[in-house]
Amino acid sequence: MALKRYNIGTVALERALSKLGLASRSQARQLIERGHVRVGGKVITDALHAVRPETSRIEIDGQPKKATRKVVYMLHKPRGTLTTTSDPEGRSNVFDLLTGIEEQLHAIGRLDFATSGLLLLTNETQLSAFLSDPSSAIVRTYLVTVRGEVKPETIRAWTKGLDVKGERLIAKGVRIQKVSGRETHLVIKLTEGKNREVRRLCKAAGHEVTRLRRVAFGGLVLGDLESGAFRKVSVGELSRAFPTLPKKILARIFYRTS
Repeated sequence: MALKRYNIGTVALERALSKLGLASRSQARQLIERGHVRVGGKVITDALHAVRPETSRIEIDGQPKKATRKVVYMLHKPRGTLTTTSDPEGRSNVFDLLTGIEEQLHAIGRLDFATSGLLLLTNETQLSAFLSDPSSAIVRTYLVTVRGEVKPETIRAWTKGLDVKGERLIAKGVRIQKVSGRETHLVIKLTEGKNREVRRLCKAAGHEVTRLRRVAFGGLVLGDLESGAFRKVSVGELSRAFPTLPKKILARIFYRTS
């Protein structure tokens, strides 16, 4: 079955409930299928029903969702933390680091357990949808250390694109910072944000990644933000960092509804 596609700004109802902090994804699905959820006053039993979390009137057992101010934070994710909210192994996650934040946030994309660096978190679903959409072509910049010497022909292959297990992976740009027979330090830029894309590109060329850190997302730069620290991202920063970001999305950041 083909995956259902949604217009920018709309998501599946089950995902909306999860992102709004009203239920986990599995709990949301059960609530919807059992007839506990209304959208615009109508009972919806299809968990994949498209809604706009920011404007759709969503109720659970007659109780409306509470609108909250829309915020964006930048976190320096430490290596050895997850971007999921729970883990059967009890490993720490990035949300454990967000002390003093009242809003229910979600990560814009993910960084895997062994990857560190810049992670954006928000409760503005249209912002995360826009920045995550491959068609937006937002550049992510990574500092990468791999085993072995990366040859020019490997860089050409990465920027031309590789088919890895039926999926096309391609780097927007690659630059060598330092190279020796033992290891190579690289700057790799991507635009699609596919799962573990840097590691898979490197592995396909026979290079194991030993260190991976995201240092920029669009025009937002990690800078000297310490590992484990976070800070609020202003509307002005977002506008400068993502020039193609629709103004209607920017207008909702830090907006409080009654």
